[in-house]
Amino acid sequence: ALIAATTALPSALAAQTPATLKLRLLETSDLHVNVVPYDYFRDAADDTVGLAKTATLIKAAQAEAKNSLLFDNGDFLQGSSLGDYIAYKKGLKSGETHPIIAAMNTLPYACGTLGNHEFNYGLEFLEHGLAKAEFPLVCANVERVGGAPLVDPWRLFEQSFEDEAGRKHVLKIGVIGFVPPQIMQWDKANLDGKIVAIDIIDAAGKHLPELMKSEPDLVVALCHSGIAGGERKGMEENAALHLAKLEGIDVILTGHQHLVFPGAKAFDGIAGVDNVKGSLHGKPACQPGFWGSHLGILDLDLEKRGERWRIAGFRVEPKPIFERMADRKIVPKAAAEPGVLASVRTDHEATLLY
Repeated sequence: ALIAATTALPSALAAQTPATLKLRLLETSDLHVNVVPYDYFRDAADDTVGLAKTATLIKAAQAEAKNSLLFDNGDFLQGSSLGDYIAYKKGLKSGETHPIIAAMNTLPYACGTLGNHEFNYGLEFLEHGLAKAEFPLVCANVERVGGAPLVDPWRLFEQSFEDEAGRKHVLKIGVIGFVPPQIMQWDKANLDGKIVAIDIIDAAGKHLPELMKSEPDLVVALCHSGIAGGERKGMEENAALHLAKLEGIDVILTGHQHLVFPGAKAFDGIAGVDNVKGSLHGKPACQPGFWGSHLGILDLDLEKRGERWRIAGFRVEPKPIFERMADRKIVPKAAAEPGVLASVRTDHEATLLY
């Protein structure tokens, strides 16, 4: 009887040990049509910018992890000479592919959101750009006048991932997006009478309950909005910290401020912000610089508790494509990815002529 009881112990322990699964989330933000590592004004190579370089870090980060998902946090459609060439010289007709979209389509983006600069050239330009994206975009706090969505407020992804014991599990990942409501002032001429933007937290309150009905294992907020302290007054431009307080949101990918989180001194001393670990009110968060300067890497340790998965631990690292030495010399940390360069070669060469 004693032997039987002893041999039964390991299986009993196994039943009590929750399944564990590691999931790596990757983030780009504020790319601003910086694809090629090039400074068009100096007419010279530039090792501090470019999705072509970030893409090399993305592929390496994916190769290191069994399970990963890549997201973009907005401000991709405007902001470089390449973007100006398309907007002001070449134009973007229905059925044409914007070079930043062509570059992003070479990577396995799971989802993206809209940044404020997506609206700079009007809704028709934006719609032509988004039509060729091979990944969905979400934004919960912008809708057309009359109530129709501009893009889906949120998406639910059901995807198979492998746990630490090699077993497969289908996880439900909810993704919800937000943009600063100030777009209504910044791009008034383009947007007045066409769309309405509401407060980020109010929009989350409106759409999260519907998303939560699907019982997601994880909800990722693509928050094209920065991190700022203080009491919430409503209509904040930088609302990521307030968003982190909401039940149901598990991870916050931030942007808009063109800063690096965790790490930038601007975030020191803000209540609720851990500028070393990379968390907002205890929830994993990241901001990966701008123009492709960094790749946000969030490693989540998930445990299955009952029927749902929960975050048991996390590590956040904004990984740079270059290092600036004490003498200001730039040391590249990533080569340019050939497939991304090839996707924009024609438009890049036309920009140089322009």
